[in-house]
Amino acid sequence: MGCGTSVATETQVKRLETDEAVRSPSPALTMKAAVLIQRWYRRYMARLEMRRRYTWNIFQSIEYAGEQEQLQLSSFFTYMLDNFTQLNGNGPDLISQLLDPVVDPWLDRETCYNLISVPESYTGPRISFPLTVSDTAALLSAFKEQQILHAKYVLQLLNETKKLLKQMPNIVHLSTSYTKEITICGDLHGRLDDLLLIFYKNGLPSAETPYLFNGDFVDRGKKSVEVVTLLFAYLLLYPDHMHLNRGNHEDHIMNLRYGFTKEVMLKYKTYGHEILQLFQDVFSLLPIATVIDGKILIVHGGISDQTDLEFLSSVERYKVKSALRFPRCSLEQLDIGRSYRLAKRMRSTDSPRSGSSHSYNESQRSPRQRKRRCGLSSQDSAASTSSSSSSLSSSSSLCSPRTPSSLSPRPCPPSPRMPHSVLQVPFLDSLSSVPLPSPPQHEQEWKQIVDILWSDPKTQEGCSPNTFRGGGCYFGPDVTKRLLLQHGLQLLIRSHECKQEGYELCHDGQVITIFSASNYYEVGSNRGAYIKLGRELVPRFYQYQVSRTTRKLTLTQRVQAAEGSALRALKEKLFAHRSELMTGFQQFDQSDAGSITVSEWAQVLEAILRLDLPWRTLRPHLARLTPDGSIEYQSCFEDMGPGVPLPQVAPNLAETVFRYRTDIEIIFNIIDKDHSGLISTEEFRHTWRLFSTHLGIDIDDTAIDDLARSIDFNKDGSIDFTEFLEAFRVVHKLDFKEQLGEKVDEVKYSGGKHL
Repeated sequence: MGCGTSVATETQVKRLETDEAVRSPSPALTMKAAVLIQRWYRRYMARLEMRRRYTWNIFQSIEYAGEQEQLQLSSFFTYMLDNFTQLNGNGPDLISQLLDPVVDPWLDRETCYNLISVPESYTGPRISFPLTVSDTAALLSAFKEQQILHAKYVLQLLNETKKLLKQMPNIVHLSTSYTKEITICGDLHGRLDDLLLIFYKNGLPSAETPYLFNGDFVDRGKKSVEVVTLLFAYLLLYPDHMHLNRGNHEDHIMNLRYGFTKEVMLKYKTYGHEILQLFQDVFSLLPIATVIDGKILIVHGGISDQTDLEFLSSVERYKVKSALRFPRCSLEQLDIGRSYRLAKRMRSTDSPRSGSSHSYNESQRSPRQRKRRCGLSSQDSAASTSSSSSSLSSSSSLCSPRTPSSLSPRPCPPSPRMPHSVLQVPFLDSLSSVPLPSPPQHEQEWKQIVDILWSDPKTQEGCSPNTFRGGGCYFGPDVTKRLLLQHGLQLLIRSHECKQEGYELCHDGQVITIFSASNYYEVGSNRGAYIKLGRELVPRFYQYQVSRTTRKLTLTQRVQAAEGSALRALKEKLFAHRSELMTGFQQFDQSDAGSITVSEWAQVLEAILRLDLPWRTLRPHLARLTPDGSIEYQSCFEDMGPGVPLPQVAPNLAETVFRYRTDIEIIFNIIDKDHSGLISTEEFRHTWRLFSTHLGIDIDDTAIDDLARSIDFNKDGSIDFTEFLEAFRVVHKLDFKEQLGEKVDEVKYSGGKHL
């Protein structure tokens, strides 16, 4: 027994030693484990950051592509309105009401709102003028409770705001000597929750808490009316302590695409048109810049190498109702016939030189510009040949109108080495350089305002057209330094661009971008921020993020949600350009194998879509690989399909609708004056005539008639345009299957419950 006990004791001792060794490993082993965990974590975070960055690039590229399409559509409208008296019998008549709307004389009366009665059943806020603190508090409470301000009060508020803004200069000068700090906010884009959170964290506007909101109050968000109403109310209550700059979305043509017009018409069905007209006037009267203590310049977009603050101070800003409304330029001024004949003669006699000129131009472009110009479609090349109105400088630009080939002027291309501001004229036996005449005053004013509202900073020196957005310019550190030095300034604060952290510094800290709409692209996609400036003029940043669900999500879950949303939008873009992409893929697939190399696949995508995205990185999310490492290019479109396909619609026409769905909706909204959602079949034909002229494509009248008949479901001669657009919506098949599965589960659950 003694021996047995001894053996048992030894076994226990060994176990204890083993357990202790496990509990306290050697320092070398501990260090190795820590290094492995750290290495894994760093790789994990790097992959997460890579996903976050390309998700951001997708969102931003698609957003800017939409803005570029809006600018092209607006320039086409302007071109047609200025130069043609008739387009298939009903051209400018359809768009003149948008670009040069006739002001209702009823609105000119300051007491027009007195004719509107407020019913006793109205439970929203009732306000009186001049406004008091209790009125703004009532508005805040009502908007938190999802209530809508009555049209009478909205019209009265806008009239009072209009009268106040008429007295304000183009550039407002503020001083910090009268207050401790000034709070500067960026884009809000109809996000009421962000505005309320700013007020909660920073305090309501008052003499002790002055604010400057730097434009883009409306569009994209669902509460634009409430946001802009609150801002105007506080402007009237504290005109010396509440300040507003104009943004590029304070523009009635932009509002037509990005939602503000639709929101107003839905919320105010009776007086919607009158409210929109007053908003148009008020937006055009907003100041375009603010200077604090003579040291800090605040504008919405940016500057250019031609920005002149003294000139901007004298601009009649109210005349620029829309920065997208091009200055008038008639066919006689363009001298189309002479330019066309000269260009034709040069092409026939001097083709080698023109070819070398083209190659020179291409070699001088930046890589991004070269990539964005190398389209495979004839439509894109046709669009690139159309010319915009004469430019004040080479730095400022807006997208040229897509004019039909039979109507568009074809001027002689300038020599690549010749500056645009110099004209070569014959003098005796040689050529002499003569400066071109200065553009008219109204065109200079327009271009200066476009640059202020639309421009973006870049890291490279110099100033160049903003080809990514389609309007304004890219300005480099040298342009910033020159302007600040010229006017004795030390800092430029601007908005206009969404930033992941809500703000960003560039140009050696001389330019700050501030953006106040959190979750702009998707829940968790970005933070919002605002700046506080004291007498020492040192900016302090405050960040926030509005969401009831964001706090519950991990970083990985937030990235996954944003990535999924971005990839959905990108796949819709692929589907809308399916025929062009297939043509490009098949050019490389000479053997009809259905596959091409990854490099060829990426090249086609960039040439057609021109989104400047990392296509190789995105490939696993967009297409399948074959066993030999090439790409099955048809797999790009497998998980997408049309919403409700109409059998009578030709495939090429259907794809045109998919691609330009938003443009068609804008043209339709111009025709649908009462915003009823219904138009006659004849108006539908006019929509397509105008649209096909915009694109420069031939759409057969028979195909349009067949399409009109197929969507006139009750055969009453009217078309429900909402249903029409819904039929041409891209549907993700995976989502459809998930929704179908959920419905089946619901049926099973409800069936079991009843049993």
